[in-house]
Amino acid sequence: MKYFDFRSDTVTLPTESMRKAMYTAEVGDDVYGDDPTVRLLEEKSAALLNKEAALFVPSGTFGNQLAVLTHTKRGDEVLLGDSCHIVMHEVGAAALISGVQLRQVPTINGSMNLHQIEKMIRVEDLHYPDTGLICIENAHSSGTVIKLSEMRSIYQMAKSHHVPVHLDGARLFNAAIALGVEAHELAACADTVMFCLSKGLCAPVGSMLVGSRVFIERARKNRKLMGGGLRQAGILAAAGIVALDEMVGRLATDHELAKQLAEKLSAVEGITVLDDRLDINMVFVKIKMKMSDEAFVESLLNKGLKINGPEDGEYRFVTNYWTPEEAIELLVQSIKTCLEGK
Repeated sequence: MKYFDFRSDTVTLPTESMRKAMYTAEVGDDVYGDDPTVRLLEEKSAALLNKEAALFVPSGTFGNQLAVLTHTKRGDEVLLGDSCHIVMHEVGAAALISGVQLRQVPTINGSMNLHQIEKMIRVEDLHYPDTGLICIENAHSSGTVIKLSEMRSIYQMAKSHHVPVHLDGARLFNAAIALGVEAHELAACADTVMFCLSKGLCAPVGSMLVGSRVFIERARKNRKLMGGGLRQAGILAAAGIVALDEMVGRLATDHELAKQLAEKLSAVEGITVLDDRLDINMVFVKIKMKMSDEAFVESLLNKGLKINGPEDGEYRFVTNYWTPEEAIELLVQSIKTCLEGK
């Protein structure tokens, strides 16, 4: 059976041009710094975000945790949003890997209040941990984007307190398109940035950690410590180069498809679309139905549609490069059929 997959934009398959680039990639041992394709990807990534250097890493979670480890010392406190990916979906890794404490700032659709963040920065005191890092996520995994002006204000405030800022930009280019700005403008609001190649950009593996040359050299050693030395990684990096060259500019299509899906779902009785969180390629809904969540997911799977079960009472549908308009129509009609009990 042919399936359409709405679980995430991490399910994207590499494009034909990526497969060809991977097949013909020139490779070397990247731990020794000998892989020319990895070096090219790192150079392109740094230049794209107007940063000095970049590092290829296995995943977004790896990149975020590598940033935390490299920015902080054990016992530090990290300030970040209470619903961000590092808190919600990275397995408590910051405590285990870096030995830091995560202090969560209340958020509204991913946005943190500037004054509340500043109030939570620790003063020098025998009883307090040091504030070692502030993390921002944009685009946010709630489906929203954070305004550029808000990011600038947080960064300026953090600099005044000599606290570094890390940007979890897993979907950085989605955020830039939604805001109508260049990705490097968002990157300018943080000391380090992680962005994923393996989400809407369709590369099969990998993310980038970008920052100053000094920071990236320290991170390179920590990458080795964390088991991220990938040897002949140029085969993977080749797909990442294609992702940056060919896939960034088309992300607006995914956003438009998500808006079409939201509009169609909002017309179905029993469905509430959370239309204040439609900034990127995600649609969050609440569904009133008689069947169980497990039966609902199974029913759609039998119709050739893959979705995740609900989280906190919300379903999330994500569009991507491999989502044709016929998939949108099939999903809407299949959900409608389920809710009608047919």
